[in-house]
Amino acid sequence: MLGAIAGDMIGSVYEFDNRRSKDFPLFTEATTFTDDTILSVAVADVLLHGGEYAKAFKDYYWRYPNPTGSYGARFHQWAAAPTLTPYNSWGNGSAMRVSPVGFASTSLEMVLQEAEKTAAVTHNHPEGIKGAQATAAAIFLARQGKAKADIREFITEQFSYDLHRTVDEIRPTYSFNESCQGTVPEAIVAFLDSTDFEDAIRNAVSLGGDSDTLTCITGGIAEAFYGDIPEHIHQAVWERLDEPLKKVVEAFRDRYC
Repeated sequence: MLGAIAGDMIGSVYEFDNRRSKDFPLFTEATTFTDDTILSVAVADVLLHGGEYAKAFKDYYWRYPNPTGSYGARFHQWAAAPTLTPYNSWGNGSAMRVSPVGFASTSLEMVLQEAEKTAAVTHNHPEGIKGAQATAAAIFLARQGKAKADIREFITEQFSYDLHRTVDEIRPTYSFNESCQGTVPEAIVAFLDSTDFEDAIRNAVSLGGDSDTLTCITGGIAEAFYGDIPEHIHQAVWERLDEPLKKVVEAFRDRYC
């Protein structure tokens, strides 16, 4: 899941300063983690220690109430309120936080079931659930050593996403989109159209749009497919995480990665 966190961090400074090129610094003084990382760690925490996703999300929200980029408006309202009732979102928040499921699951059936659980506590709209499932499934299949063609075929058939495009074809007309259906396919294409982990991240950033979430989704899949992330990226990410987040990430990697 460190690949997803790396993607989130690298994309964090480009969300409101979009780049339409693959030529940009991976890390700057402003690079940091956002709500994508915080809620991904919350999912990892539940997978490690048990508990309920809704309560974990609220707990992490109060631990980290003001992350860079803030939380989505509807998530913020939900997390700050006493209710546990989901709000039928189709936003890409369900996909940005699901990467640990793809690493912890032992079967495709488990992936789809657990991804739905992580999504449904807030994003119980069919598109919100679909986005989480597609992301986690792509990670699981990549971990299983499946070829890119096989991953593309499964995601296309199972979720009806259009993955028969290239980054160069998407980039000219792509714009900021907070929906699962307008983010997850593009993030997967950024991975499919890449040559290595760093290239996948650069592909995702170069699309513009909701950069930290695009790169978070892409980064999780790319790590699963290419293996450990490059050391220079690993070190830069690790020094930007705080100790409580590091503790959960280390425990998760020791058990599942």
